[in-house]
Amino acid sequence: MTRRWGTHAILVVAVLISVFPFVWTIIMATNTTTDIYHNPPKFTPGSHLLDNIGNVLANVDFFGSMLNTLVVASVTTFLVVFIDSLAAFAFAKFDFPGRRVLFGLLLVFMMLPLQLGTLPQFIIMSQIGWVGTLQALVPPALANAFGIFWMRQYISGGVPDELLDAARIDGCGFFRQYWNVAVPLMRPALSFLSIYAFVNSWNDYIWPLIVLTNPDRLTLQVALAQLNVGHSTDYSMVMAGVLMATVPMVAVFGLFARGFIAGATEGAIRG
Repeated sequence: MTRRWGTHAILVVAVLISVFPFVWTIIMATNTTTDIYHNPPKFTPGSHLLDNIGNVLANVDFFGSMLNTLVVASVTTFLVVFIDSLAAFAFAKFDFPGRRVLFGLLLVFMMLPLQLGTLPQFIIMSQIGWVGTLQALVPPALANAFGIFWMRQYISGGVPDELLDAARIDGCGFFRQYWNVAVPLMRPALSFLSIYAFVNSWNDYIWPLIVLTNPDRLTLQVALAQLNVGHSTDYSMVMAGVLMATVPMVAVFGLFARGFIAGATEGAIRG
């Protein structure tokens, strides 16, 4: 019994630590910058949220940037889920020359910092004339090494070989086996990968900051960074912008929460 209570206490503390940044964001977004610097600090929400939101809308094109981000994140998520699951299906269920070597290289790429590819990516986008456009944000995220690895681990145990053998006997080729047999069995993992890809694209900052040279094509994270103006920064306004930018992610998680949790749990068990 003591051990059980100890476990519960640790879980409660972990939850409180995880939730605190979001709660503190709400507190800061609903107060003024003066209240933020008050000693002792205020730990209760204030009544200035609408004022802070108005300041955000007056300083940046919030909804235009949100639309840009939503388009990029949606397109990226769709393509990541399709490409990564298709590649993972090939790695997991088909034997082809060089499969082990390619999968080993994939694991190596997972360990490399993403910033290493920034310069080559920018040169390629410059050569094809995509610098300053939203489509430049999509290709670097498509072949996600973690996504392929995750889906491969899931498919290895979650898609029975017997079903694929039966599909081959019925005359199904590679793509029909993937689409008609494997995809219905991968839905929990696909939900997890969808949220993972969407959140990564939504929160991406470094690459959009580098490649988006057109002020009318900024993504949300880059636009919100313009609210930070050094020593005179209105932090309550910044936190209001951050809170507004968080709402779509919370909505997406709410829609796919069941599949996300199921996919994460089954993936951990299979792994």
